[in-house]
Amino acid sequence: MNLLHYNYLTTDYQGYEFYSEGRKESIKKLVTFAMIQEEPVIYNLAFGDADPETGLMNDSVTSNNEDRDIVLATVANTVSAFCDHHGDHFIYAKGSTPVRTRLYQMGINGIIDEISVDFNVYGVIGDTAYVFEKNVNYEAFLVKRK
Repeated sequence: MNLLHYNYLTTDYQGYEFYSEGRKESIKKLVTFAMIQEEPVIYNLAFGDADPETGLMNDSVTSNNEDRDIVLATVANTVSAFCDHHGDHFIYAKGSTPVRTRLYQMGINGIIDEISVDFNVYGVIGDTAYVFEKNVNYEAFLVKRK
């Protein structure tokens, strides 16, 4: 993907870290992938700020660093890197709150044309996945490399 994004680091291609460089400060962000289903294989994408004291992920903090689009593009790039090393499995993402899920949907809307070049994108409502469409509110998202 050719999206403007932050540089990120990984040691195992399952956990990623990068820094949000917005108006407030430099904020360490974490992205992790964990298998949640074996058939078909689905990995959960977890994303949030690193707690400054513990280093653990906090997915409920709101940073408001005014770089949302670059942060979400960076997360999208980690999905691509993850698939490069672990295979083209389904990746599941859902915000920690409905508001956060809506924020992710707005981010996907903004880059859907770029994402769709390499990935099939689905919106989830209940237990059903639908081909992603703009202006439909979803509860979660699935992507799978083509």
